[in-house]
Amino acid sequence: MFRLVLMVAVLMGSLWATAVEKKVPILCYHRFGTEVADSMTIKTSAFAEQMEWLKTNGYTVIPLDTAAKYLRGEVKSIPAKSVVITVDDGHKSVYSDMAPLVKKYKVPVTLFIYPSAISNAAYAMNWEQLRELESTKLFRVESHTYWHPNFKKEKKKLSSEEYAKFVDKQLGGAKKKLEERMGHEIKYLAWVFGIYDDGLLVDAKKSGYAAAFTIDRQHASSGDNAMALGRYMVVSKHDIKAFEGMVNGREDRLPPSKKEVVKY
Repeated sequence: MFRLVLMVAVLMGSLWATAVEKKVPILCYHRFGTEVADSMTIKTSAFAEQMEWLKTNGYTVIPLDTAAKYLRGEVKSIPAKSVVITVDDGHKSVYSDMAPLVKKYKVPVTLFIYPSAISNAAYAMNWEQLRELESTKLFRVESHTYWHPNFKKEKKKLSSEEYAKFVDKQLGGAKKKLEERMGHEIKYLAWVFGIYDDGLLVDAKKSGYAAAFTIDRQHASSGDNAMALGRYMVVSKHDIKAFEGMVNGREDRLPPSKKEVVKY
């Protein structure tokens, strides 16, 4: 009888573990500076305060790849208080302002890059700087489409055939270009402006991405579509209390009607 009870307990425990939704908070930054130049810029001093808060409160910053594999069940466990840091666009302030702090706190960071800007746009890093950042083993480049388009607008003005080609360029073309430039597989995508739909989710998977990330303000969850995993965009108006609410799940637990909406 004891053995039977034990077997049932083990089985129920296994089923319960399988059913439990795995969640990880993923943060999204854009630009850094000594002063707030626009709504997307966060003070470098505020970022430093956030990194110190994570350290003091026992959080572990883990690579995006580790988090994604955990949500897929390929990694069985991660530290209890895990968080992921990502940065969109490839702004040069990542190299000048953010990188010294990343090196100081030794935290892994994923850079979502659109290749058309790199070594071209005045505000963006160049390929040499991206490779230098990756050489630290703390940074990893992934995809943010080819040239940061608004998919909603393009879908309205293009024919079905033209739009299909456009999407292939933005998703598959960006992946190929980044792989050529960075010399490693590109596995992850961040949706530009947080725009996606059912068709784009399918297209992202067909293009070879293992997962894609939104700016929907919720923890990335094993219960979600892998091509639409949530992130919290962190901007200048967020104080340390708001930051705490992102990483500890307080904001995630709010009903949709009460969640903050952060727009570009």
